[in-house]
Amino acid sequence: MRIAGLASGMDIDQIVKDLMSAERIPLDKLKQKKQILEWQRDDYRALNTQLLSFRDKLANLKLTTNYRARTVSSSNEQFVTATVSSGAAQASYSISKVEQLAEAARLVNKGKISLDPTKGLKNQVDADWKTGVVESETLTVDEVGNVPPLKLNGELKDGEEIKVVVNGRAVTAKIDLSENAVASENQVVVNSKGELIFGDNIIPAKGSVVKVDYVLDKKTQTLEIGEKPATTWNLGKGSLTEGITVAVDSAEYIVATDEQGNSTLVNSDDSADVLGHINLDTGIITFNSEKFKEDEEENWPKKMEATFTQDYASFGINTQTSKGEVNETIFMTGTDTLNSVIRKVNESSAGVTMFYDSFTDRVTLTRKETGKFGEDGTGDISVTGAFMEDILNFKDAELQDGQNAKFTINGLTTERSSNTFDMNGVTITLKQTFESDSASGQQPTTISVGNDSEQVLENIKEFVNQYNELIKEIGGKLNEERFRDYKPLTDDERDELSEKQQEKWEEMARSGLLKGDMVLSGVLSSMRMDMYSTVETNGIFKQLASIGIKTTANYLEGGKLEIDEAKLKEALEEDPESVENLFRGNDSEAGKGIVHRLYDTVDASMKKVQEKAGRATSTNQQFTLGRELINVDKSIDRFEERLKMTENRYWRQFTAMERAIQQANQQSAYLMQQFGGF
Repeated sequence: MRIAGLASGMDIDQIVKDLMSAERIPLDKLKQKKQILEWQRDDYRALNTQLLSFRDKLANLKLTTNYRARTVSSSNEQFVTATVSSGAAQASYSISKVEQLAEAARLVNKGKISLDPTKGLKNQVDADWKTGVVESETLTVDEVGNVPPLKLNGELKDGEEIKVVVNGRAVTAKIDLSENAVASENQVVVNSKGELIFGDNIIPAKGSVVKVDYVLDKKTQTLEIGEKPATTWNLGKGSLTEGITVAVDSAEYIVATDEQGNSTLVNSDDSADVLGHINLDTGIITFNSEKFKEDEEENWPKKMEATFTQDYASFGINTQTSKGEVNETIFMTGTDTLNSVIRKVNESSAGVTMFYDSFTDRVTLTRKETGKFGEDGTGDISVTGAFMEDILNFKDAELQDGQNAKFTINGLTTERSSNTFDMNGVTITLKQTFESDSASGQQPTTISVGNDSEQVLENIKEFVNQYNELIKEIGGKLNEERFRDYKPLTDDERDELSEKQQEKWEEMARSGLLKGDMVLSGVLSSMRMDMYSTVETNGIFKQLASIGIKTTANYLEGGKLEIDEAKLKEALEEDPESVENLFRGNDSEAGKGIVHRLYDTVDASMKKVQEKAGRATSTNQQFTLGRELINVDKSIDRFEERLKMTENRYWRQFTAMERAIQQANQQSAYLMQQFGGF
C-alpha cells in the first residue's frame, strides 16, 4: 500500500518520479547503445546488398558474350541477309551462287471435292465408315516407362489401328490382345488390359506426355440417378449407330422411330414403354418426363447403362522429316466436318498443313519443313485411306517433293534443307537465286563478321560506373562525420520534439556509425589492389591502365576510376582478345582476370560483413552485432528489474515517513487535547 503525501502534504508521486529519472539514466544509455547497434547492423546490411548487386554484375562479366559482341553485314541484302551470335569468329563469307532455294514438299489433290466444310461428313460422303467408339486419352509417365493404363470402358477393337504420340511425336504402335504381349525395340504394344508396353529403344522418361487415340468395339456408360430428377443424359459421343441399347433395372431399351420420324428408346418387350428420345448425331438422351415424376421418387430407376457404337473412319498421312519418317493416323467420326478434320491434321505430329480453298474447291497438303528428306523413290508426303484418296481426291495426285537450298559459299558448293541456317555462329538467310557474273557485273554477296567494339565499350563502362558507385558508397560511410553529441532519443526526449525535429536529430545520430570501420576499409583496399594488379596472360594488355582505365587524380575520391574512351576503343579494335583476357584471364593464379579477382574479393567481403551483421533471415546468435544485442537486452532486463526494486524501496521509505508523520500528528493532537482540559 502506497501513501502519497496525505500526512506530509508532499507530492510523493512527483518526488519518486524525479528520483527514478535519475536512476533510469544508465538504462537510457543501454537503450541508446542498443539502438546504435541496430543502426550499425542495418547500415552493414544495406552495403552488403550493394555488394551483392556488384557481385552479380561480376558474375555476368565472366561470360565471353560481354567481350565478343559481333556485327555482321551483307553486301547485298536483296539476295542474302545474316545475323550473328557473340560466339561467332571474325570472318568473311562469299556466296557466289544460289542455284535454288529450299522448298517444302507439297501434295495437291486432283480435283474438286464438292463438300460443305461446315457440315458433318457422314451425311455427305461414303468413306468406308466403320462401327466402334473412338477414344482419346492423355497420360503422364510417373516413373521411367511406367505409364498409367487406359481407362477402357469396353474392349479394344482387334485389328484396328492405334495411335500413340510421345511428347508430340508419333511412335509405331499396335494392339495385341494376347496374354503375353511383347513389344519390339521401337514399338509400343497395347494389351487387352489397356497397358502400354514400350520397346527398349523408346521407353519414355519420367514426366513425358503420352497421347493415345484408340477404338473400342463398343462402349458402356453408366448413369447413377441422384436425388434430383434427370431430364437428359449426354453420352459424350456423336454419330451414334442405331444399335444402342440402354439397360434400366431388368428392362432393355432399343432404338425405334416414332411417328414424327424421331429416334426413341423403347422397351424391347413393350413398345408402349418409352424411355425418351435420343439424338444420334449428338448422343443426347431426353428422358420421358413420366419416368421421373417428382412425386414418384420411389419409382425412379436407380441406375442406367448405355452400350453404344458410333460411325467412324480413319486415314493415314506419311511424311519424311528431318527427324525421320512419321506415320500419322487420324480418326474421325461421322459428325466431324471437313474443317474439324483439317484442324486435326494441322495439330497432329504429321508435320503438314492441310488447306482447303473454297474458290477452287480443292485441298493441299504442305509439309511444314522445307528440304528433301525422302530417299530416292520415296516421296516426302503420301496418304492412305478412302477418305483421303477417293473423297479428297489425293489418289495418284502429283507430288512436288521438297528440295534443298543449293549454293556456293567460299568456293564450296553445298546444300541445306532450310533457307535459313547457321554457319559458325552466323545465321544466314538466302532470299533469292542469283549467280555472280563478271559480264553482267553481278558481284558475289559478301557476309562480313566483325567485332562490335561499341557494345563491348558500353559493357566495360557500365562495369566501371557500378564499381565507382560502390566505392563511393563505402567510402562515404568510412568518412562520414560522427556527431557524438547526438545520441538516440529517449521516449521522454521524443515527446518534447516535433516530428521534423526528430527526423533531423536521428539523421545526425545515425551519421558516422561506420566511420573508419576495419571491415569496410579492408573491402576497399582489396578491391583497389585487384584493380591495380597485373594479369599475366598471353595478351599484350597486363593492367587496366594499359587500356585507358585508371584512378582519378583526386585522392579524395577514394580510388574512383575514369576511362579514356579513345584509348579503350583503340585497344578493343587493336586486340579485343587481349582485352577479354585482361578481364577474364585464365585458370592460373597469376593469370586470373580482374573480374574473377574482384568476384572472389567481393564474395569474401560479403561473408565478413555477414559475420558482423548477419542477413535478414539470420538469428542474433549467428553474427557479432547480434550477440552484442543479446547481451545488451539481458543488461536492460536486469536493470529494469533493479529499477522496480529501487522504486519499491523509495515508496516503502516514503510510506514509512508518512506513517511516522501521521503518528506524530496524532500524538500532538492528543497532547493538545490533554492540555486544553486545564
